[in-house]
Amino acid sequence: MLPRTTRTVRTDPGTARRSRLGRTLPALALGVTALALAVPTTLPATASPGGPAAGTGGTAAAAPEKKVAAGGQHLTADARAAGLEAGNATMGWRERGTERTQLRQQGGGLLRYGAASRSSTSSFTPEGVLGVDVSSYQGKLKWSTWTKKDKDFAYIKATEGSSYKNPYFKNQYGGAKKAGMIRGAYHFANPAGKAGYKQARYFVKNGGGWSADGKTLPGVLDIEYNPYGSTCYGVSKKKMVAWVSSFTKEYKKLTGKDAVIYTTTDWWKQCTGNSSKFGKTNPLWVARYGSKTPGTLPKGWKTATFWQYTSNPIDQDVFPSKLKRLKVLATEK
Repeated sequence: MLPRTTRTVRTDPGTARRSRLGRTLPALALGVTALALAVPTTLPATASPGGPAAGTGGTAAAAPEKKVAAGGQHLTADARAAGLEAGNATMGWRERGTERTQLRQQGGGLLRYGAASRSSTSSFTPEGVLGVDVSSYQGKLKWSTWTKKDKDFAYIKATEGSSYKNPYFKNQYGGAKKAGMIRGAYHFANPAGKAGYKQARYFVKNGGGWSADGKTLPGVLDIEYNPYGSTCYGVSKKKMVAWVSSFTKEYKKLTGKDAVIYTTTDWWKQCTGNSSKFGKTNPLWVARYGSKTPGTLPKGWKTATFWQYTSNPIDQDVFPSKLKRLKVLATEK
């Protein structure tokens, strides 16, 4: 091995500056590339489930990407593609994700909810009293935007499971009433979590109550596809029916009103065995997009009290009767 020698090399100042610049530029380029790669590919809150807040009076800021729900549950790939935040699922999230995929395939590129006009239901308006449903994704709403479009009722997400509360609930719920709308609240169920009666108590405690004031619709049990795992939450059909019964009985006990059940026919068949137990007591709210009818209903129900028919440009619903009948629903036990 040759002996090491020490040699002092004098460098011209101009050459040194050029050398430092040469090292800095590649590093800067790498930094810009890393920044570009770090931009989240999930939808911001304003473009997430239920439609964008932009143009609707919403002011919710984009939320950081979240991948794990409360209790350590991970969102499924479908739930991430639908733009959900962990722990904060919304009515019809799976149908909305499917509709969004179809719109993207038609128009190409990444589409915000409601950004395309080629939805099969975009120009369709069913007969009846029209309404919308919203959640925290819409932030602070200017409700007059929707009353001017003949929307007479609204449902607002209040809670999920036994730990989530919509931070915009009071603003949205009170704002809808102030705008002259009949409004109600909904609870996104987690049958894999606490018992039904416990979630009903949590819901009522945090906005899901009812009063016969003619302005408050009965609370809704939103029970549908699991955004955190197996479709039926790992619960058997028999136990699922028992869970729904536990929730609805407790809600009736606490409020004197039968809760509305929101679901899809497909999910209800898969996860309750198409139970007919609730058809005579609980109003049905069915979700079905891309159609001009609610289609086949779950067993036990002859009609749908509410129908969620599109998410373009926001979740839109219909009460297929007269306004005076909707007021009865908001008045009588």
